[in-house]
Amino acid sequence: MTGPQETYFRKGLGAAAMVQGELEAAYADALVDRLRANDYRLVVGDLTILLAREFGFCYGVERAVDYAYQARRRFPDRRLWLLGEIIHNPHVNERLRDLGIQVMEPRPGATDGTPRFDYSVVDPGDVVILPAFGVTHADFQALRAHGCVVVDTTCGSVLNVWKRVEQYARDARTALIHGKWYHEETRATASQVLKYPGGHYLVVRDMPEAEVVMAYIEAVARHGHGDRDAFMARFARAVSPGFDPDLHLRRLGVANQTTMLAKESLAIGERVGQALEAAYGADHRAEAFRTFDTICSATQDRQDAVLDVLAASPDVMLVVGGFNSSNTISLAALCAERVRTYHVEDAEGIDPASGRLHYRVAGVAHVEADAEGWLPAGKVTVGITAGASTPNNKIGAAVARVLATRGERVPGS
Repeated sequence: MTGPQETYFRKGLGAAAMVQGELEAAYADALVDRLRANDYRLVVGDLTILLAREFGFCYGVERAVDYAYQARRRFPDRRLWLLGEIIHNPHVNERLRDLGIQVMEPRPGATDGTPRFDYSVVDPGDVVILPAFGVTHADFQALRAHGCVVVDTTCGSVLNVWKRVEQYARDARTALIHGKWYHEETRATASQVLKYPGGHYLVVRDMPEAEVVMAYIEAVARHGHGDRDAFMARFARAVSPGFDPDLHLRRLGVANQTTMLAKESLAIGERVGQALEAAYGADHRAEAFRTFDTICSATQDRQDAVLDVLAASPDVMLVVGGFNSSNTISLAALCAERVRTYHVEDAEGIDPASGRLHYRVAGVAHVEADAEGWLPAGKVTVGITAGASTPNNKIGAAVARVLATRGERVPGS
């Protein structure tokens, strides 16, 4: 077996210069560059486009995609595997397939502590790419034992969350994770807790689920127990093996999936701390409770930039990004609180000829719909942003289709 420097890559593969042109050709966009140069504003006829000042690919996504391209160049004659989607954008993943990178799907029914992927198809000389979300501890251990080459694109912001939940587990605190139990990042984060004897986690999707947890804390404080069967039925897929709410909700540490709505994560942390204090006193809260804001800076920057666009009172907001992209969904939810909002997966969801638009309904899980006449007549301002996994060329194409819906062309085209 070759040495670790030759079988594990986390800081590049020495082929960055070779792929720079490919990446620019695949994902850059002149119209987006033009909007940036014009103070993120474009006026054509009665239509004004306002582009958020932070949008699209973040550093972690750029790095992950870059490493995948580098891996193809570094190992041109080897089979390359990607564990699930590298990011939540269908076009980016399809381009990687075009490079000959095979996307491996998770095993159905994989349980905590066991690998989510079947590595029997991977030969020792193959190259396996870890996505930006990271992989579970069991998967990482299985890969390192397999002897294949591993290219690790796990985002640094995700690794920071792992450090937090590991500390919680070492200190005998249950990791209360604000996230989606089924999301790749949350599965990977939760698995870090299981490296420690007695480590436990609980995943809550939103404030209503957090309120269920807080009510249970109160019930245990008053009566010594809660309705355990009802609680476990609700969170059956979102808790660690052996989790007992009567025991494991007394000492808590709050963390979050890095792409959640920041204000909700902060609110959940504060409310859980208040619940522990109300149940057991201020001294108990000080000793048994911890919370940290682990929303990544890029997610926060994009949410802040959207608020700036909303302050300009657009008539409608358009959010561009994968329908399964958590940070894009969070952006759409934030916008929908203030203005009519459409989350489109890409420009193809906008049909200028019919005036119809296909979108994911903000704030409603897995519901898509069509809107006719979505763009008001007369003078109108459209705010546009995009999730951290959306390439610039898809943003530019969406802007062009918005213009075409009003019968306008990109100036100078």
